[in-house]
Amino acid sequence: MTVSRKDPARVTTTNAHNSVLGSQYQRSVADYWNAERNPVNLRLGEVDGLYHHHYGIGHVDWSVLEGPEESREQRVVGELHRLETQQAETLVGHLGKLEPGDRVMDAGSGRGGSSFLANLRHGCQVDGVSISESQVAFANEQARLRGVADQVRFHFRNMLDTRFETGAFQAIWNNESTMYVELSLLFAEHSRLLRRGGRYVCITGCYNDAYGLPSRAISQINAHYICDIHSRSTYFRELVANRLVPCSVIDMTAATIPYWELRAKSHLATGIEEAFLEAYKNGSFQYLLIAADRV
Repeated sequence: MTVSRKDPARVTTTNAHNSVLGSQYQRSVADYWNAERNPVNLRLGEVDGLYHHHYGIGHVDWSVLEGPEESREQRVVGELHRLETQQAETLVGHLGKLEPGDRVMDAGSGRGGSSFLANLRHGCQVDGVSISESQVAFANEQARLRGVADQVRFHFRNMLDTRFETGAFQAIWNNESTMYVELSLLFAEHSRLLRRGGRYVCITGCYNDAYGLPSRAISQINAHYICDIHSRSTYFRELVANRLVPCSVIDMTAATIPYWELRAKSHLATGIEEAFLEAYKNGSFQYLLIAADRV
């Protein structure tokens, strides 16, 4: 009789995956980002080694579309990257007063761009968490190449259950990652992790309650990214329910439209640009920065 023996290493790996990826939906999201190699993310990151995985804000220098054809792509990539870095710098600028010894968390950290900016600006210790193992590995390699692996670390963990100690962080942020989770669970975990007086910041797209139900364009965005965009009111309701009191709210919808208009004209367009532009311009979709204090 042949006795089947399980490989201990495989069992350990499977158990680790199951403890991080708590549902089939989370596994599908992890699969998506593990396989993602979108040039609109990678080419922009190659400009200076900051891989952001989010959108941009600010006035566009439209002259990048002019001039020699052979260098047009390079100019457009540089301008799109400038706009996405401006977005990340805006978020980091709202994290409040941070000291070099403070610890902060990037929830849904992607390939690490915002984490490195926070470390550069404040000298703080950063923990990034993501359910994408490939992005965690990529970001940790970037930390090594930048010489900050002792200050900026990335973990294969679920931001709904990070297993970090209570009150460990002075600041936490989500940069376009809240649409992958239930906000009640997310903000409960953030509230647990933040010290009293700590700061939470998110930049997110949300559907406008005044418009009614999510528009057709928002449904297209959800399908494209395998996400579920929340209503504006849900953010504020769940923040307050979890002792996170908004102290600053900035509507950046108008500021992000130029980014999408430039991206739609670029060689990096993915086909989702028109849905974003339609939703922003018809008022069904809003792009907000929300900063909240833990009370």
